[in-house]
Amino acid sequence: MTDKQATIPRSTSENIIAVLSLLGIGGYLVLRYALDIGHEVYTLSLNAALSSAAAELYQGQLAIPIELVQLPLLAVLALGGIPLVYQLIVKLGRGDWGADLLAGMSIVTAVLLDEYLAGSLVVLMLSGGVVLETYAVRKASSVLEALAKRMPSVAHRKSGDQLADITTGQVHIGDTLLILPHEICPVDGTVLEGSGTMDESYLTGEPYMMSKVSGSQVLSGAINGDSALTIRADKLAVDSRYAKIMEVMKSSEQYRPNIRRLGDQLGALYTPLAVIIALTAWAVSGDVVRFLAVLVIATPCPLLIGIPVTVISSISLAARREIIIKNPAILETIGTCRTAIFDKTGTLTYGRPSLTALVPGEGHNEQEVLMLIASLEGYSKHPLSRAIVAAAEKSTLSLLSVTNITELPGEGLKGNVAGKRIQITSRKKFVEQHPDFAKDLPPVTGGLECVVLVDDAYAATLQFRDEVRTDSSSFINHLRPSHLFDKVMLVSGDRESEVRFLADQVGIKHVYFSQSPEQKLELVRNETKAAKTVFLGDGINDAPALTAATIGIAFGQNSDITGESADAVIMDSSLLKVDELFHIGERMRKIALQSAVGGMALSLIGMVFAGLGYLTPVAGAITQEIIDVLAVLNALRAAIPPKTLSDF
Repeated sequence: MTDKQATIPRSTSENIIAVLSLLGIGGYLVLRYALDIGHEVYTLSLNAALSSAAAELYQGQLAIPIELVQLPLLAVLALGGIPLVYQLIVKLGRGDWGADLLAGMSIVTAVLLDEYLAGSLVVLMLSGGVVLETYAVRKASSVLEALAKRMPSVAHRKSGDQLADITTGQVHIGDTLLILPHEICPVDGTVLEGSGTMDESYLTGEPYMMSKVSGSQVLSGAINGDSALTIRADKLAVDSRYAKIMEVMKSSEQYRPNIRRLGDQLGALYTPLAVIIALTAWAVSGDVVRFLAVLVIATPCPLLIGIPVTVISSISLAARREIIIKNPAILETIGTCRTAIFDKTGTLTYGRPSLTALVPGEGHNEQEVLMLIASLEGYSKHPLSRAIVAAAEKSTLSLLSVTNITELPGEGLKGNVAGKRIQITSRKKFVEQHPDFAKDLPPVTGGLECVVLVDDAYAATLQFRDEVRTDSSSFINHLRPSHLFDKVMLVSGDRESEVRFLADQVGIKHVYFSQSPEQKLELVRNETKAAKTVFLGDGINDAPALTAATIGIAFGQNSDITGESADAVIMDSSLLKVDELFHIGERMRKIALQSAVGGMALSLIGMVFAGLGYLTPVAGAITQEIIDVLAVLNALRAAIPPKTLSDF
C-alpha cells in the first residue's frame, strides 16, 4: 500500500462483515447458553426447492445434517469468511504475503475441522482490524477537484461598451477582459487599464501584494485586490499558469513514493515462524487440531488491530494539537525521513513584509521620520503600510494629525503631517522625478524599498523583507540532533536575494531560488530517490511538490489546494506544531512496536502451549482476544498527551 493510496476509501464490505460476525457470534452464544439449545442434529433438506422428479432422483442425497446452534456461525463463515478468504487469495496471487495470511489459513482450517466458533472469531478479528484501519484512513476531497473548483469558470469580456460573461474556455488570445475586485484572474494577460494590486503568493511564492499598472503582467489564479483591472488575454485558459500547475499535479499523482507498512514489515517475519510452529505441532503429535489451535492463536491481531488503534489514537492527539493528519501512513515513517525541504514564504517566514531598516538622509532623525511616515501610512491600505505602522508601535511612537491625504497610482502616498509635506514613493519614481538626489540614496538591497520625502527633499529610505519567524533558526538547528535529518534545503520561487537572506538568517546551506512548480517537483522527486523526504510548503505552487515528497506538510490554511495535496495540515501556523507532528509520529511508531512486538511475543508463548496440546482452538482464540485487549490498551496510550511534545 502506498502512502497516498492509504487515503483511498475501502469498500464497506469489511464493516458489514464485522457487524455480521458480532451478530453471528452473539446469536450462537444466545442459542447455546441463554436458550440452552444443545448440539442436537437437525436435517436441512433441499428437496423442497427442486422439482418432484429431481427430488425423487436425489431423494436422501441432499439432506444435510446440521446443528441448529451452529447456524449463526455458519452464516458468519459463509457470508463473511468466504469474501475475506477470497480477498486473501487474490492478494497471494499478486505476491502480497501480508500479515493477515495466517487469519485466512485459520478460517479455512477451522471450517474443514468443524471448529466454527474458532473460525468465526478469526473472521471477527480480521474484519475488525480492517474496519479500524479504514476508519483511520478517511480521505479528504480530491486534489484535482479542489484545483478545478478554485479556478473561475466565467470571464467578463469587454467589447466596446458591452460586457458579456463567457466561459473561460471561450476566451481567445487578444480578448479584453474585466477583472472585478477580489476576483481570481481567469487567464494570463497584460493590464490595459486601471491600477491596483494582486496576490500572487499562491503561484510564485512572492509574499507581497504585487502592484499592477498598465503594461503589468497578470497570472491566472492570482487574486485581484480592491480595484477593477482591464486586461488583454495573452494565453488561452488551457495554456495559462494555473492550468499548467493542474497538469503538473496530474503528473505528480503518478509518481508517489511507496511506504511499506509497519504491519507488513513485522508480518513478513512473524508469518513464516507461526506456520513452522503449527506444522511442527501437527507433525509431532499427529493431531491436526493442534495445527488449527496454533494458527488461531498465531493470528496477528496485535498487528491487524493494535497498530490501527495506535494510529487512530495518534490522529486524535494530533487533532487536539491543531494538526490534521490526512494520511495516517505518514505517522509510521515520519521518524525515518532524512531530508527536510522547506518553501520560504509563509513557512520559515510569516508571509508578510516587515520594516528591517530605516536609513535616514542627512539632517534627519530615524525616529522622527518613522513617526511622520507612520502617521501618514495609517490612512493607507498598502501592504507596506501595516509594516510601517507596526514598527512605530513597537517603538512606542505617538502618531500625529494628518491632512490633505492623496494616493494616486504611480505617485505614491502624500499628505501633510504636523505642518510638513510628506511623500512616500518608489526608488524608481524618486530617481525619475529627482535625479539630483539619486546620489543620496543608499545601495540597493534585495528586498522591497520605498523613499521618503519631507518638504520635497530626500529624507530617508525604508527597506522591507519578508518577516522571518522568530523560531525558524532554532527549529532548523534542532532538526539534525533531535530528528536525525541529514540534509535541510530551502526551495522557493522568490528572488535570489530574498531566499539567500532567509537562508543566512536561519542557517540553511542548500538553497534553490526562482523555482517554478515544475522545477520544485523535479527537485523533490530527485531528493526522494536518494532519501525519504519531508516537504513543508504553503501555496498552490507547492501542491505538486507536496504530493511528490515522501511526506507533504501544508503550513496553515492559506490555500485549500495545498491542504488537499498534503499528508498533514498544520492549522496553527507555528513551527512548534511541526515539531509536535514529528514527535507524535515517532511516539506512535514506538507504541505501535510495543503493542505489535509485545503482542506477538505473547502469541508465540501461546503457540507453544497450543502446540503441546494445552490450548484448544476456541481457547486459543479467547487467549488471542486477551492478548488483543492488552495490545489495544497499550495502543490507546498514544491518545494521551505527554508532558511535552516539542524539544526546541
